[in-house]
Amino acid sequence: MQISLAQVDSGDDTSRNLDLIRGAVARAAGDGSTLVFLPEYSMYEKKVVDGTFSGVAEPVDGSFATAISNLAVEHRIAIVVGMVESNEASTKPYNTLIAIGDDGRLLARYRKIHLFDSYGFKESEWIAPAPEPEPVTFEVGGARIGLMTCYDLRFPELGRELADAGAQLVGVCSSWVPGDHKADQWRVLPRARAIENSYFVAAVSQAAPISIGRSLLCSPSGVVLGELGDAPGTLTASFDPDEVAAARERDPVLLNRRMGAGGTGGAQTGDARMGGQTVETPIAAQHSR
Repeated sequence: MQISLAQVDSGDDTSRNLDLIRGAVARAAGDGSTLVFLPEYSMYEKKVVDGTFSGVAEPVDGSFATAISNLAVEHRIAIVVGMVESNEASTKPYNTLIAIGDDGRLLARYRKIHLFDSYGFKESEWIAPAPEPEPVTFEVGGARIGLMTCYDLRFPELGRELADAGAQLVGVCSSWVPGDHKADQWRVLPRARAIENSYFVAAVSQAAPISIGRSLLCSPSGVVLGELGDAPGTLTASFDPDEVAAARERDPVLLNRRMGAGGTGGAQTGDARMGGQTVETPIAAQHSR
C-alpha cells in the first residue's frame, strides 16, 4: 500500500496548524495513500515547550481530534497525528499521537513514553509521560503499525517491543530540534531501528525552523527509500508487509536472540492497544461525507 509522510511547520496558531494538516492530508490522499503520518505536536508547537501547551490541551474526543476524524472520512485515509492531550490527573498534558481510521474511528492513542530531557531541554517540566509505558500498535490495510514519538527513537528496547507486538512498520512522529550532530543522528537512528528489527520505519519530523525536517522512510534492510529536505513537503512511497517477512527469513535476528523476550520473532499480532486496552472508541457519532 501507499503511505505518506507529511512534513509541516506547525506553530502556536492552532487554526493555521489545522489548515496545514488539511492540506497535507488532501495531498497524501491525492497520491493514493492509505495512511499518512504527521509530526509530533502537529496541533500546537513552539521552539521550547512551556506552560502554554497546557492551555491548548484537549481530550481525544475534543474539537481537534474530531476535525481529524472528519478529515479522515472525507478523504478515506487513515491519519496519525500529534496532539496535546489534556490530563485529568495533572496540570501537565500528554504529548500524544492519535491514529484515526478512514472511517473516522480512533484506532490507537500513544502517549509519549520518553520525554525530551536532554540537550538542555526539559520537556517533563511541562508534559506528563505515559503513565503505563507500553508499546502501542494498530492495524491498517492488513498491516500492523507501531508508534514512537521523537526521543523514543533513542531507546532500542521500545523498538524491539514493537517488533514483538507484531509491528511491520513503525511511525516515528517527531519534532527533531537542531543541535550538534543531531541531523546525522536523525538519519542513523531510524535506519538502526529498521535493521535491528527487520521492519519499515517512517520517520516524519516538523519542518524548519523549529525542527530540522528531513523526514525519511527506511526499508527493513535500512535502505532510505525516500527523504525530504528541511522545508514543508510530502513524501509518498510504497510499503509492502511481505518485505518484512522476507527480511526476517533472510536474517532471523528476532528468533536468534538469546536475551530479552527471546525467540518470539515478532510474530505476535493482536488488537490495537491504548494503555493496555483494546480501542473501540468513536471520535464522533456523525461524520459529514
